[in-house]
Amino acid sequence: MSNDREGETGITIPLQYNNAHWRSIFEKYDLDKDGKISYQELKAMIQCSDYSNDIPTRVVRTIMQKADLDASGNLDYPEFIAMIHRKDMQGVFGHLVQRYVHSMVPQRPTVFLAPSSDYPDGQYEEEYTCKPPAIAMIIISILEITLFLYDVITHRSISIEGPAATLFIYNPHKRYQAWRYLTYMFVHVGTFHLVVNLLVQIMLGIPLEMVHKWWRVLTIYIAGVVAGSLGTSVSDPGVYLAGASGGVYALITAHVATIVMNWSQMEFAVMQLLVFLVVTSFDIGQAIYNRYVLEKNDQVGYVAHFAGAIAGLLVGINVLRNLEVRTWEKVVWWASIITYVALMTAAILWNVLYTSYYDQL
Repeated sequence: MSNDREGETGITIPLQYNNAHWRSIFEKYDLDKDGKISYQELKAMIQCSDYSNDIPTRVVRTIMQKADLDASGNLDYPEFIAMIHRKDMQGVFGHLVQRYVHSMVPQRPTVFLAPSSDYPDGQYEEEYTCKPPAIAMIIISILEITLFLYDVITHRSISIEGPAATLFIYNPHKRYQAWRYLTYMFVHVGTFHLVVNLLVQIMLGIPLEMVHKWWRVLTIYIAGVVAGSLGTSVSDPGVYLAGASGGVYALITAHVATIVMNWSQMEFAVMQLLVFLVVTSFDIGQAIYNRYVLEKNDQVGYVAHFAGAIAGLLVGINVLRNLEVRTWEKVVWWASIITYVALMTAAILWNVLYTSYYDQL
């Protein structure tokens, strides 16, 4: 869906560039930084080296007279924006603005885009902010470190037999203790296990929080953890679970979700998508190879990784911000929410109603 607007003269003003781009143009030619563009500054903007022969001084004066709505002799930012989009100026000014913007604003490579596609405008990258601060993954990480150290100090060794681990680990023999489907994320088998999960969830979680806010990211993380334990309880009923890998993989595929849903607003969408797909595919491929080719019985909850990844993708599509909703994205939204609810409901009912499945443990 194009965001361009076409004037009566057939000149296309590139409205796909958002407010930040126009603001940067305005500030560049506000030479004295007084928040206004004077006649001389407007003249300098249009008659820069690239366009010095394109427009005569009398036309610059006409533009200034029409655009200066309050007759102050200067253009403030709202007048500047109004000038750009006035249809009666398109014949004398529209093509210059278009050429200027395409010159000054870095263009995105078109190798990955269809010829008729809009350029991604980098709007997504401009949404990064530290207000409010990205603290959800930091708090989760601090809790995981605290409980790990508590067990190490109390039990005097690195193991999963400390008091916190014993209480929180997902134990298939204690499925009736429902909190274990979530709290196993606080239990880690060794320092390496803990450090890897901490690094990944901090590096992936904080950038997501800076765009989508902490509560959305925390929702995805918890959804991945719970999906990991439920999926494991159905496919590998005898496996114990420890660690935050379900949540970590949910964060990985949440990035995939936001890339897909904000494709045209992201500057490096293809590169990011390839990185996350390669990482996820490698881990899933390794799990399948170890389990079914090498026939390893290493008690690693690979299904928790996979289920967490699926939950991150489905929930991410639903809760993460979509900067520009398109028709096909609405269909994807409904498909993902129905799929997620169906899978979670089936897994819960399996655990509650099919108790004979677990009698063999």
